[in-house]
Amino acid sequence: MTGPLLLGVRHHGPGSARAVRAALEAARPRAVLVEGPPEGDALLDLAADEAMRPPVALLAHVVDDPARSAFWPMAEFSPEWVAIRWGLEHGAQVRFIDLPASHSLAVGEEAVEEGGPGPRVDPLGSLAEAAGYDDPERWWEDVVEHRDAAADPRAPFAALGEAMAVLRETYGDGGHAVDLVREAYMRTQLRSAVREFGDQVAVVCGAWHVPALAGKSTAAGDRALLKGLPKVKTELTWVPWTHRRLARRSGYGAGIDSPGWYGHLFSAPDRPVERWMTKVAGLLRGEDRQVSSAHVIEAVRLAGTLAAMRGRPLPGLAETTDAVRAVMCEGSDVPLGLIRERLVVGEVLGEVPDAAPAVPLQRDLVRTQRSLRLRPEALERELDLDLRKDTDAGRSRLLHRLLLLGIGWGEPARSRSTGTFRESWRLRWEPELAVRVAEAGVWGTTVQGAATAKAESDAVAATALGAITSLAELCLLAELPDALPVVMRTLADRAALDTDVAHLAQALPALARTLRYGDVRGTTTAGLAEVAAGLAERICVGLPPACAGLDGDGAAEMRTHLDAVHAALGLLPDPDRLRERWAGVLGRLASRDTVPGLLRGRAARLLLDDGRMDGEDAARHMGLALSPGTPPADAAAWIEGFVGGGGMLLVHDERLLGLVDGWLTRVAPDAFTDVLPLLRRTFAAYEAGVRRTLGELVRRGPGVRTGPGDGGVPGFGAGLDAARADAVLPLVALLLGRQGSHDLYRSDSFA
Repeated sequence: MTGPLLLGVRHHGPGSARAVRAALEAARPRAVLVEGPPEGDALLDLAADEAMRPPVALLAHVVDDPARSAFWPMAEFSPEWVAIRWGLEHGAQVRFIDLPASHSLAVGEEAVEEGGPGPRVDPLGSLAEAAGYDDPERWWEDVVEHRDAAADPRAPFAALGEAMAVLRETYGDGGHAVDLVREAYMRTQLRSAVREFGDQVAVVCGAWHVPALAGKSTAAGDRALLKGLPKVKTELTWVPWTHRRLARRSGYGAGIDSPGWYGHLFSAPDRPVERWMTKVAGLLRGEDRQVSSAHVIEAVRLAGTLAAMRGRPLPGLAETTDAVRAVMCEGSDVPLGLIRERLVVGEVLGEVPDAAPAVPLQRDLVRTQRSLRLRPEALERELDLDLRKDTDAGRSRLLHRLLLLGIGWGEPARSRSTGTFRESWRLRWEPELAVRVAEAGVWGTTVQGAATAKAESDAVAATALGAITSLAELCLLAELPDALPVVMRTLADRAALDTDVAHLAQALPALARTLRYGDVRGTTTAGLAEVAAGLAERICVGLPPACAGLDGDGAAEMRTHLDAVHAALGLLPDPDRLRERWAGVLGRLASRDTVPGLLRGRAARLLLDDGRMDGEDAARHMGLALSPGTPPADAAAWIEGFVGGGGMLLVHDERLLGLVDGWLTRVAPDAFTDVLPLLRRTFAAYEAGVRRTLGELVRRGPGVRTGPGDGGVPGFGAGLDAARADAVLPLVALLLGRQGSHDLYRSDSFA
C-alpha cells in the first residue's frame, strides 16, 4: 500500500460491501478505520459474537436525557459492517473515527444517523443525472451492484472519489456546519493512525467525505475547528434494528428503498434473479396463490428480456418486479404490495448478545420476555390472550406495564368486553423502543418497579379526573398493588373537588370497569366502590341541570356520557338501587322541554330498553316530539337520540315507525334539507338488513301489521314458535348454572 486506502462507500450498498471486502483482502491493512462514534470502540468486539446478527445499530444517548439519542444502523450488506468483521477476523486494529457522540448529541442538530444529516446536494442523484438516468437507485445498481466481482476491487472507489471531488468543487462542500467539524475530526484520527501504523491503514466512510480526507489540510486548522465544542455525557450499546427502519420511507436519512432486495443480492452466491423469483413464488404459494415452477422460469426469462431491452447489464429490481407482476400476479398490483412488504423491504429483526451493555430495566425486560415466551418481532402480529392461563395473564401484565411506561410494544387490538377473560393485542417491536426503555430506566430497575413509580408520579401530577380514573384502570390491569393506594387516594381527593358533571360522567365508566376487572383478576379494590357510588350519586343530582340549554355539539358530547353512565351503573355494587335512581333522572330528562331533543330522545330510548317505559308511553313521547309545533330540526334531533344506534325497534313496533313516517311526510320542503343530514346520519348507521326491512314496511304502508302475532314483516315469522324457542332452554339453564330449573324460562311464561 502507498498511503492510506480510502474506500468511499454508499451506506447499506451490497456492491460497496463486496468491493470493500475484496479491497481489504487485497491490501491486508493493519488498521481499519470506520465512520462511526469513537465511544463505540469498546463495543466492537461484540460484532464477532456468534449471537450478534445484523441488522443492528449502535445506540448513543445522553445519560441525563435518554430521549436525546442517535443511531448508527448496520446491515449484513453494509460496507461498514463488512469492514468491521473483516478487521476482527484478521487481527487488524478496528476503530471508529467520526465525531464523538458526546459532541454530536450536544450540538443540538437533528438525530445523527449514519454520521449525520448528510450533504444538501444529493451526490447519487447528481451522478445519475449526469449519466442520463432519472432514477439514482437504477444508476447505482448498474454501475456498482451489477459490476463484475472479478474486476479490480479498487476501481470503483477511485472512480467514486474523483466524482465526489468534482461534485464538491461544483456545488461547494454542500453540508451542514457539523459535517465540516466531523471531517476535521476524521482527519485527526487518520493522522494518528498513520503515525502508528504507517500506510497500512484503510478508511471506510461515506463517498462524500473522501475528498475531504484526501485533500490538503493542516492539523492546526482542524484543531481550530474542533476547539470549544459542547460536550455531554453519553452511553452507547448495540440494539437490534430492522430492515423496515433501514428503508428511506421510514424517514431515515441514509435509507435505501429496498433493503430486502439488497440483502438478497449480497447473500446470493450465484443466480440472484433465479433465487429471487423462487423466494417470490414461495411467498405467493404461502398466500394460497397458484404459482408453479413454470411461472418462475417464465418470470426469469421475462426479467432478462426486459433488462436487455432497457440496456441494463443484469435485471434489477424494476425488471424483476415487472416480470413478477406480469407472470405470477396476472397483471395485478395487489399481490405486489405483499411482495414489497415481506421481501423487497423485509421484516428482518436483528439480535444482540446478552453481553452488550444495557440499563437494568432492559435486562429485566429481556428476562421477562423470555420467561413468558414473548419474543420481540419486527413483523406486526396479533396476540390473543386467555387471562385464566398463568402465562397469558403474565403477558397481559407485562404489556400493560410497558404501556404505562410509554413503551408501545403492544397496542390493544379491540375494546375489552365487560367481565371478559380475553384480550387481543397487536405487537410490533420497533428499534426506537430501545430509547424508550432507556428513558423509563429512571423509574426503576425492574418493569414492575418502574411502572409502579411512574404510576404514582402520574397520579400526583394529574389534574383531570378522567386521567386519574384511566390510570387506576391501567394500574389494575397491570397488577400494580403498591401503586393502587396512591392512585385511589388521589382519585378520591379529585372526585370530591370536581363539580363538572361531564368530568364525573367521563370518569365513572373507567371506575366501573376497574371494579369489574378487580373481581375477574382477584385484585383488591378496597375503597373504590365508595368513590364510584359517590360519583354516581353526584351525577344523578347534577345531570338534569347540566343538560339544559346545550347547543348541538354539547348535546352530542353529553349523549356519549349518558350512554356510558347508563352502561356503567350495572357494573357497580347495589345496581338495583342505583338503577332506580337513574331511571328517575332519565324520566326527568325525557320530559323537560329545556333539554335538547337529542338527549330527550336518548333518555326515552334508554328507559324503553330497560323496561321502565312501555310502548304506549314511548309513542306518547314521540308524538309530542314530532308534533307540528316542534321545529323540524328539534324533531330530527329527538329521532336521532331515540332510534340512533339500532333500528330493530322500528321494525318491531310499527306504531313508532308510523309516527316517524307521518312526521317526515309533513316536514315543509324548505325545512327538509335542514333535517336530512341528521336523518341520513341516523339511518345510515343501521345494518343493511334493517334498512331493507324498514324500506319494505314503509313501501307497504301502515295498517298491515298491528301486533306481534299478525306477521307480514319480511324476514319474520307470523308469530312465536314456542317449540323452537323452548328447545334452547336447557343450554341457557346450563350457562346460567340453573340446571333442572329451565321450566322457569319457558316461552309461555313470557306471554
